[in-house]
Amino acid sequence: MSSLALLQYGVFLLVVILLVKPVGIYLKRVFARERTWLDPLLCPVERAIYRVSKLDATREMNFRQYSVAFIVFTLIGTLALYALLRVQQFLPWFDAAHMTTPMTPDLAFNTAISFTTTTTWQAYAGETTMSYLTQIVGLATQNFLAGAAGLAVGMAFIRGLARERTPFLGNFWFDLVRSLLWVLLPISLLGSLLLIWQGVPMNFHPYTEVKTLEGGTQLIAQGPVAALEWIKNLGTNGGGFFNVNGAHPFENPTPLTNVIEMLAIVVLPASLTYTFGLMVGNTRQGWVLFWAMTILFVAGLLLCGWAEQRGNPALTPYITGGAGNMEGKEVRFGIGGSVLTAITTSNGATGSYNSMHDSYTPIGGTVPLVNMLLGEIIYGGLGTGIYSIIMVALIGLFLTGLMIGRTPEYLGKKIEPPEMKLLALYTLLGSIAVVTFTALAVVTAPGQAGLTTNTGPHGLTEILYAYASSMTNNGQNFAG
Repeated sequence: MSSLALLQYGVFLLVVILLVKPVGIYLKRVFARERTWLDPLLCPVERAIYRVSKLDATREMNFRQYSVAFIVFTLIGTLALYALLRVQQFLPWFDAAHMTTPMTPDLAFNTAISFTTTTTWQAYAGETTMSYLTQIVGLATQNFLAGAAGLAVGMAFIRGLARERTPFLGNFWFDLVRSLLWVLLPISLLGSLLLIWQGVPMNFHPYTEVKTLEGGTQLIAQGPVAALEWIKNLGTNGGGFFNVNGAHPFENPTPLTNVIEMLAIVVLPASLTYTFGLMVGNTRQGWVLFWAMTILFVAGLLLCGWAEQRGNPALTPYITGGAGNMEGKEVRFGIGGSVLTAITTSNGATGSYNSMHDSYTPIGGTVPLVNMLLGEIIYGGLGTGIYSIIMVALIGLFLTGLMIGRTPEYLGKKIEPPEMKLLALYTLLGSIAVVTFTALAVVTAPGQAGLTTNTGPHGLTEILYAYASSMTNNGQNFAG
């Protein structure tokens, strides 16, 4: 592995480690109604939202009420996005000459569900399917709302462990509004400006047709890319304005933007471990979770980097300069930047990518797949990462308790049969979903219809990868 790649990984992890504590403190203050430096600007906006919506954000909810509010909110978002997708051809900024992919009912349904669950699985090319209005009003908006809802659920989960002798977890609408106003919107505004500075377009210009050096013509798609690009990473949504996602120079133009966008994915979920420690009154518990995540992250990073740098032994003798496996990778990122993105996005429930994972070596391509199958425990999604790693910790404590003959406890709370039944259900559901649907796809003609370039073991991996990606609300693929 090159020294430049190792330096890039080291700087990336150092920045994450340095930001965990201050960002974790900020998140705790936001959701505990403690004073922050944004309060003078945002508190009036928050009060206006509650006044207009007639919501009582001071009324605490138990887990049933919180769950119902979350589900109803997500359902409304799904239906609204589906409706927008179905009528986009009648709305402004729809370029019929270039929007050549029809928005069929099944494609609209697939897209609406995937964006409202932060999965952002894309069965389309953005530049030939989505109008500017749909990208901003539909997809970017859902990236904000779905990311905020995930963060709200994560905070409710933390409160459930931190509180005693109360059935209440907070108020979903309060957590949602705080997530949007105090966390996602201000960071996205600054991040989007940074991307614009680096060359990411933010316009509503029509597509441009240019003459190439060879004398041919090329159509250059553009649009309000910066508005979608930052929040897709910050909200751990994934997806992309263009078909090739972060490999497109308008989404990810430089090695600097690549690293910054990966930091946008990791920092908030990583910092929630410190927020958790503060809220339960034991910061060491938070650091234990953080370092467990980080050790697993580094292991995957080094293994995948080694495999890709080593390349295919059958081709290595014919490659000069020790280039390694550059198939499917952007030269402006190289193996180092490509592997960093593959590991970060497969762990972070984001699904964005800047290289084709289908072109990785067998070991290199296995690492992102295993990351997803672990179930978002390595940093994970916004809000989902913290409860995923805690669920694994609870299972470990239960098994330890069986070995020593004691009822296991976590933060002073006993893990008894009712809790273990829920933990078992949580553990099994994901595996059952992935294995069942993969098996159905393998033995049916519709399931095999997508294997246009891959067959055999590679095709099986493509199918398995797709269902693992969907189950972990990731969205990336092993496409041919």
